Amino acid sequence: MNLTNLKPAKGATKNSKRVGRGEGSGKGGTATRGTKGAQARAGYSHKIGFEGGQMPIQRRLPKFGFKNPTRVEFQPVNVSALQALFEATGKTVIGLDELVEAGLAAPKDLVKILGNGELTAKLEVSADAFSKSAVAKIEAAGGKTTIVEE
Repeated sequence: MNLTNLKPAKGATKNSKRVGRGEGSGKGGTATRGTKGAQARAGYSHKIGFEGGQMPIQRRLPKFGFKNPTRVEFQPVNVSALQALFEATGKTVIGLDELVEAGLAAPKDLVKILGNGELTAKLEVSADAFSKSAVAKIEAAGGKTTIVEE
């Protein structure tokens, strides 16, 4: 080993070209920017989505779909989840507070009880909305449904 074969460890140095350092560097003149145009100038930047003056894709493609501004979004909770909640806590009166406490809904959610699953417990359930099958299953088990008015 001698001074002629010493070199830095792999990955220790960047192999970036040093531009704008004169003709002797081999990268002189235009400093690898090509000739003319905005990109050859100092301080060049473009807007997001700019395609060189071509009509950008977000303006070429049509708008589609429809978002209903008055849509009411419900958080669904199945009767099987109510049965599991009853088995875990033993509570027979289940309202919005119990559903939030169990992590089935957020405090500001509108809750709709759906009829998926089986229910054997006699529960008094209060929620913002119920499906017909959920009401049938709750009442068949001897329970009661109450719609919460805000």
